Amino acid sequence: MKNLNLPPKNERLKLFGSIKPGIKTKPSDKDTMPDLQNVKSNFLFRLNSVGITNVKAPVTVISTIEPKTQTSIATFTLTSSIPHDVKGTNMSRFTEQLELYRRKGFTLTFSQLSDFVKELSERLGQKDARLEVSFPWFYEQQAPKSFLTGLNYADASIVISYQHGQIVEKTVELTCTVTTLCPCSKEISEYSAHNQRGYIKMKAWLNDLYDESYDWKAVLLHVAQSNASAIIHPILKRSDEKIVTETAYENPRFVEDMIRLVASDLYEVSFIKSFKVECRNEESIHLHDAYASVTFDKTNTDWEDERD
Repeated sequence: MKNLNLPPKNERLKLFGSIKPGIKTKPSDKDTMPDLQNVKSNFLFRLNSVGITNVKAPVTVISTIEPKTQTSIATFTLTSSIPHDVKGTNMSRFTEQLELYRRKGFTLTFSQLSDFVKELSERLGQKDARLEVSFPWFYEQQAPKSFLTGLNYADASIVISYQHGQIVEKTVELTCTVTTLCPCSKEISEYSAHNQRGYIKMKAWLNDLYDESYDWKAVLLHVAQSNASAIIHPILKRSDEKIVTETAYENPRFVEDMIRLVASDLYEVSFIKSFKVECRNEESIHLHDAYASVTFDKTNTDWEDERD
């Protein structure tokens, strides 16, 4: 091994640009530092959302499907409004609130999320606060013949909004993967039919009937899988693959079919007041993807207009 004649570390640091600290003239105590964000004046506009985004933290996810308790990495967006006469917000208070919940164990239940946004609003000194959290949710999927299980996952997210002392919005979203088989291909071909991987995104606004006895993730997953041509499986033996292939052939679906079938099931879920469904198929014989969507508000009494 060749010995290098290296200078001392302080000399190496100087070599790459480090300099001695200069004379400090500005205050170093918080109480004597200027707080630009709290300056009051007419700053022209009220801001709807100010805060932090793309913040990752470990969380616990509870489910009725195995694994029933799992750790995950969640991505947070935390915001609040500010009036026109306030220059800015105190960004550190958002991360302080998140760290407080991380230390005591952040479980993504609606009760804990509701407490979080209420306390965040109080910490900020504002009348509102909003939390968006997204995370991968893992669930066991069993093969139809061998009964071997493995982990699938879906992309999940929750939005909680708090205003003037109450929760005003509870929204959930799940994007899961299914198999769809083309009805047109089946109809015109002498044998076989092409299929594709489909992505079902369901966004649901929850009403007051929702409580923690429900697992919204499991409900939305079942809605997507039960209407697809076939289910995506992490582990398949040959006997399983035969069943999955034949099941897809027996249940052809256009993206339009998927959207309408999923919407029908969501309409029947008692704790959902409105929803949006999107389906995107990665076509196996085209360069483009097929896409369809629908939005429906169950609280709209003039529901016939929704069908026009």
